[in-house]
Amino acid sequence: MVYQRNVLYAAVCIGAFILFSGCSSTSKVTRVDADTQTDLSGRWNDTDVRIVCNSLIEDCLNSGRVSQFIVQYAGEHGGNPPTVIVGAFRNDSSEHIDTSIISKSMEIAIVNSGKLDFVAGGDTRNELRAERQDQQANASEETASALGNETAANFMLTGAVKVMVDKAGDTSTRTYFVSAELTNLETSVRLWMGENSEIKKIIKQAKNKF
Repeated sequence: MVYQRNVLYAAVCIGAFILFSGCSSTSKVTRVDADTQTDLSGRWNDTDVRIVCNSLIEDCLNSGRVSQFIVQYAGEHGGNPPTVIVGAFRNDSSEHIDTSIISKSMEIAIVNSGKLDFVAGGDTRNELRAERQDQQANASEETASALGNETAANFMLTGAVKVMVDKAGDTSTRTYFVSAELTNLETSVRLWMGENSEIKKIIKQAKNKF
């Protein structure tokens, strides 16, 4: 009888150990290269941002009208390129998308292109203006940055993100449409418009086994 109780106790302990081991709350983290393509949920991710932003900026800078304006402007301004400010990229989808990441990626692509100059806007511009204003009262006259000497932007780059979802049973597709427009700030004329719809994903939901 004692032997049977000991065997039963040991079996219960082993079972409990296996159960709690399987329910461990410790997360497993694996480091990967930043350029590694990952799709866990099928939703918008960092790989999509890189593909879309690089494609749109390349399309913009290779546009005949934009290229012509850059050459003409540089010829009239001592070789200096025109300037761009990046405005808002709207999220017109039902999915949570941080469009500020798209805006920042666009800014980086513009600067790295070397074909356009980029001027700061939004919160960064407000911080710069506040610092210049502060310098007028607290810095020496020789070192204080002068007011009213900002470089005005010639163009504003804006855009939007939309998502089309199609679903049947446990399978769905998500197609992302990212549009962008380059608008002349003085005349409001659209110099370029582009759209990227390369990001299309098929998501098959796992079936519940229970």
